[in-house]
Amino acid sequence: MGTVSLTNQKLRSIPKPDLDELAKKLERGGKGTAADVIMRLLNPKLPGIDTAAVDKFIKAKYAEKVRRRRETVISDEDLLAELQKVKGVDWGVEQGQLDSKIQREYVRKFARYDDLVRGVAGKLHDEITGYVVASWYNHWTTELIEDHISQHSNVVPTIKDIAGVDLFFRDALFDLKVTGLPKTWMPRAEEAIANPTELARWLYENQGQQRFGDNARLYVVLIDREDVSQSWRLKRETDIVYPQIDAFLDTATVDDSDVLPFSFRKRPYTATCKILLVTKQRSVEETA
Repeated sequence: MGTVSLTNQKLRSIPKPDLDELAKKLERGGKGTAADVIMRLLNPKLPGIDTAAVDKFIKAKYAEKVRRRRETVISDEDLLAELQKVKGVDWGVEQGQLDSKIQREYVRKFARYDDLVRGVAGKLHDEITGYVVASWYNHWTTELIEDHISQHSNVVPTIKDIAGVDLFFRDALFDLKVTGLPKTWMPRAEEAIANPTELARWLYENQGQQRFGDNARLYVVLIDREDVSQSWRLKRETDIVYPQIDAFLDTATVDDSDVLPFSFRKRPYTATCKILLVTKQRSVEETA
């Protein structure tokens, strides 16, 4: 991607009020839409803007957002303490299928009101509670990991939602995906660790139709080698997760070797993909 195109993508990730602030700092201020501001900033008739200054501005705004969350919502320390209260994660229903389950197993199943209420009180209440707790845990642990990644020196985050783009790593665009091993791969955890490229290919090939995309992705997959079924706990073990993420971001590069061919519904695709497996090692006795 050319320098101008890359800078354009970074500018598009900035909310309008912040974009106006940046333009004023770079002496390209003025009225108009976000597109107008970006056009002034990238005006080929004027000297090119300092891309390092754009990166610095974005990172400062992102750090401000994280600091505001820590001060007004919850600190990282308190958040981790809250996350420790979760004793198990049981979705009870596939993500995105809750309404379908309610319609199928309750709304259309029961014709009598009292039977419906008893059914909801007896089972659905616990299932929904489990689903909400699992979703809450997944959201906040992912947010902690995303915040940590986004503040790394080799990463420039987006500070406005852009479809399929969460960050720039080594000046390449990536959609960040933080996940555990899919159930299909749990018995094959060591195979995934030995060949993460095949796991990445599987993740592209087995995404849902509604969420399909061949965009560039940075996968962070968490695997507890002591007990793969408990890998969900690893997401809150920042003393294990953060150093492995930092080591990866310090040394990883992006080049043609990261282009991954895959197929979806019998059609060929390619995507730029980086994958990091964050692992909790087996005990000394097990590996001896």
